[in-house]
Amino acid sequence: MLLLGGRSEIGLKVAERLAAGRTVVLAARRSDELAAEEARLGSAGAREIHRVEFDADEVAAHPELLTKIFADAGPVGVVVVAFGILGDQELAERDPAHAIQVVHTDYVAQISVLTVLATLLQAQGHGDLVVFSSVAGLRVRRANYVYGSAKAGLDGFASGLGDRLHGTGVHLLLVRSGFVIGRMTEGMSPAPLSSTPDQVADAVVKALRKRRIRVWVPGALRPAYFVARLVPQAVWRKMPR
Repeated sequence: MLLLGGRSEIGLKVAERLAAGRTVVLAARRSDELAAEEARLGSAGAREIHRVEFDADEVAAHPELLTKIFADAGPVGVVVVAFGILGDQELAERDPAHAIQVVHTDYVAQISVLTVLATLLQAQGHGDLVVFSSVAGLRVRRANYVYGSAKAGLDGFASGLGDRLHGTGVHLLLVRSGFVIGRMTEGMSPAPLSSTPDQVADAVVKALRKRRIRVWVPGALRPAYFVARLVPQAVWRKMPR
């Protein structure tokens, strides 16, 4: 199992549920500081745990790094792509560099790793690929349009990539979660139909076992966003994060 975003709260929760008997590769910046994360996965039953230095924003390094991970780790059964940033919407409205940073990490870097991973998994002939989208991208709101636009792009890309991989032996699961109460959203007021990292991880593992191609967390968000598409723009632009 490969976790890209070795400190991700949700990614680690998923890894803990799948770690038993597996070799797990934790990829993140400052990988020498992942002792606590390694201990968690060891307690979850991982057979071996390896740390790899990975900077999502260094897209030029992705092909060589990921190819080496696959070569060293052997067949990779599950890849969880769990890196990303929320960013500061107010700052992004004033500072184009920050807006670009958010979009680069949450969209451009994702496209890079997913393209490489799809090729490697397809050559292998099997594997599960977990991608985290967000309902923030299904109809972008004024309150977080920079982050939402990146997720909108990622959702579309992953949907198309999943169709490309259909029938190859590689399964892509697209996760559409709502507001997750955790480290990334600390200090923010929870939105309706919020979830926790544990709830997201449980839904991801269940969806993987059922070979689903999409999962909404919580499930009630799916009909809610069907209705949300019908809300007039004059009302929608006033919606909170």
